[in-house]
Amino acid sequence: MVDFLVENPTLLLFAVAATGFLVGRIRVRGFALGVAAVLFAGIGFGAVDGRLQIDESVWSLGLAVFVYTVGLACGPGFVSALRRRGLHANVASLAGVIAGAVVAVVVGSIVLGLDGRTAAGSFTGGETNTPALAGVLEYLQHHLSAARFDAVGNAPVVGYSLAYPFGVLIPLLATYWLFHTRRDGPSVTEAEAARRVGGEPIVCRTVRVTHDRAMQLGALANHRGGRITFSRLKHDGAVHVATPELRPVVGDLLSVIGAEEDVLCFTSDIGEAAGEHLPLERDALDMRRVFVSSRAIAGKPVATLGLERFGAVVTRVRRGDADMVATGETVLELGDRVRVVAPKRMMREVSRFFGDSYRALSEVDVMTFSLGIALGLALGAVPIPLPGQSFTLGVAGGPLLTGLVLGALGRTGPVVWQMPYSANLTLRQIGIVLFLAGVGTRSGQAFAHTFSGGSWPPLLLTAFAVAAAEVVVFLLVGRVTRTPLPLMSGMLAGMCTQPAVLGYASDQLVDDTPVMTGYATVFAFAMVAKIVLAQLLVVALA
Repeated sequence: MVDFLVENPTLLLFAVAATGFLVGRIRVRGFALGVAAVLFAGIGFGAVDGRLQIDESVWSLGLAVFVYTVGLACGPGFVSALRRRGLHANVASLAGVIAGAVVAVVVGSIVLGLDGRTAAGSFTGGETNTPALAGVLEYLQHHLSAARFDAVGNAPVVGYSLAYPFGVLIPLLATYWLFHTRRDGPSVTEAEAARRVGGEPIVCRTVRVTHDRAMQLGALANHRGGRITFSRLKHDGAVHVATPELRPVVGDLLSVIGAEEDVLCFTSDIGEAAGEHLPLERDALDMRRVFVSSRAIAGKPVATLGLERFGAVVTRVRRGDADMVATGETVLELGDRVRVVAPKRMMREVSRFFGDSYRALSEVDVMTFSLGIALGLALGAVPIPLPGQSFTLGVAGGPLLTGLVLGALGRTGPVVWQMPYSANLTLRQIGIVLFLAGVGTRSGQAFAHTFSGGSWPPLLLTAFAVAAAEVVVFLLVGRVTRTPLPLMSGMLAGMCTQPAVLGYASDQLVDDTPVMTGYATVFAFAMVAKIVLAQLLVVALA
């Protein structure tokens, strides 16, 4: 069987992937390794026979695809988080990541005597960050001869694989502790916490206007900071689409959409809650969710779409599994599902305008996808000078940073950098499987040798110290800033770049919006910080 797999490397790849996913689905008290089990499956295959290795070009391809698609997905949120309220959250996450790096140097290298490659691998494993591990391998490959890399290049993977369980277990235990000792949370409410980083449950309420503000609907929405929007206006018994130029007067009914608290504030400011619900009156107007599949409008703000020619408005945007209020500045992405209110006779044209094609959302623009990765690989090859030497971002960092920038841009003239949400997730999963299977099989023999040689205790101690330091420092900063419990649990999962922690925290709440918001706010920043710090560790400890 071993000889058969050696002669059929493609079969070996899929055997490793299938075995990893089977193991990853095993749950123990709600915890499962998930896709990370592919790494351990690869290590298992490689430990059986050193010839069972997947070619380096396979895992390099997988890595480039994975980090680039992550960058595209995180780009818009990453930039907005740095611009707005997410800055304090990213500072807290950065403090935790730096603490882990410092401990890797002090405990791993200075106290326990690990070499720089193994200490860096333990850091990436304790941080459960595969792209950071890939960055270390990429750096070593470019700065060591082929023979030297074959001899020592497996050290980071061994450190990673031994440290990874601690990087998952310790944040999970910390999250468990948070929910069982801070059940009431600090004085800041969940709604206030969600507003800090821009995510709250959305409601629709009908308001009777009793105070004439002499303002158009567009100005009223902007007056509330763009946190609310309107769908329908009933004037003299007729229901109209609430286009921005309309001006409500006393006696009108208005459908208001936004976060509960924002809608209540607006209601008290302009009138009172009405006893009827305008969305139920659908004689002249209709409401429909449509897919954004047209590349002509992807990457453009809602205000520039010219929806007034249809007499239509967009009230909400659903991206992935999250809803958001649609404002004029909301930039649409391929795969978004927009809720449109329009006259019934115009609904077909509105759907055609947005595309509304599920089939189109499964397609990838190969030209822009390939161009983006090529730009990322070129960026990753550029040497960054440091005192006495230089390092590169490599296959891990270059495509990630390029993806973040292009994802934030959305489009450049006629070129749409975005890709449909479902296609992004699919490519991302394929990429990470290729990478984990490749590095796992190539490190199996070194992993087995580490355990048989008895050199594993320092690695485990370093891993525990890295993961514990990261979590403790983050929790201390969160306590000082009085970050609410749901938001903190999501930020912790994002800082650890650990979906298992996110899943556990989400299961503890009926409304997990603050958890998801915290995760999305710090995930991309923590990812970039870990990639850079991991390579700096190799340089510093060389």
